[in-house]
Amino acid sequence: MQYSDELKGSLLRRMLPPGNELITKISREEGISEQTLRNWRDKARDGIAAPGIRATSDGWWSTQDKFLIVVETASMSETELAEYARKKGFYVEQIKAWKDACMNANGGVAEEAARVNKELKVARVPINSCKKNWTIRKKHWLKQRFCSY
Repeated sequence: MQYSDELKGSLLRRMLPPGNELITKISREEGISEQTLRNWRDKARDGIAAPGIRATSDGWWSTQDKFLIVVETASMSETELAEYARKKGFYVEQIKAWKDACMNANGGVAEEAARVNKELKVARVPINSCKKNWTIRKKHWLKQRFCSY
């Protein structure tokens, strides 16, 4: 369905800061699917690292937004970082926590994989032992059964 640019613009103003109305609410009121509204919002936000949402909760930010903020602020001094955070509506500590999370994102993957592989090898030993034992018993049984004549 084709929507007018005026309608899109008015709904985007409601979805984006400073209004930040819920997409589900707008969808119910306007009769437009939530996915369509999300697509419009994402296109409008495309290329903007931090869309200036006034919320201190990490739940408001997608992982992509957090990563873009970390990249954008990586070369900033403490003063610039504080100004940026104030302007966008969050705390410097949040950015530092997001940076730490990005830095440690793949930290334990290799160790975890090695640990799981070791556990699998240990678990396979009894299985292989049982298979070997079963094969020996089967051969013994067949020998007794068919060679006793």
